[in-house]
Amino acid sequence: MASSTKDGITIRIMTKEDYPSVKAFMKDDFFQSEPLCQSSGEKVHSQHEEANDEYHLSMIAQGTCLVAIDANNGGRLVGLVLAGAQFPEDLEKHRLEAESMEQNFWGRICKMLSKIEREADLFERFGISKLLYSHITSVDASMRGKGLGSRLAATLMEVGRAKGFPVMVAYCTSFYSARQKEALGMKCVHSLSYADYKGDQGRPIFTPAEPHTMARVMVIKL
Repeated sequence: MASSTKDGITIRIMTKEDYPSVKAFMKDDFFQSEPLCQSSGEKVHSQHEEANDEYHLSMIAQGTCLVAIDANNGGRLVGLVLAGAQFPEDLEKHRLEAESMEQNFWGRICKMLSKIEREADLFERFGISKLLYSHITSVDASMRGKGLGSRLAATLMEVGRAKGFPVMVAYCTSFYSARQKEALGMKCVHSLSYADYKGDQGRPIFTPAEPHTMARVMVIKL
């Protein structure tokens, strides 16, 4: 898919050369604003850093990740999507990985996402053998509310269709990201309330600020 430009902002496929600036952007933006990370009090960006870099680069290599570049601002990175293919065998792989991870904040998030992923079981639900997983979407604070997140998600759907994916999924931990995806036609097929997801002590593991009360599995058929 060719890149698209609107209001001086170009969305294009991410390359591995983009990754150093993508990683810096996520540290300053995504990890500061994502509700669970924001509520953690931990330096989540530095947890499982090597494994995350490897995972992100594997997604970039698939040609399924996007960057948004602002020509009006010296070619500054103002948004991104990390996304990639998933297959049925990944459900068990992710479960084992999450079980073996150090149970710092990122490890606990991965454990919850693995649980949600297995409960939703989209491969069984839709009778498919692969799907496009939208992993992280991040938009610069100065650009929020201007439709850039929606443009990124819509562009990712185009990429997914062009690459023959039957379904795209996003696990939305934020109320606002779920609402944005819903406006693009994505439907919630499974959810987990943070108040109901408890640790051994019987207390909720995640306590983000309102209105972020649950993680939602948002899906669209491509």
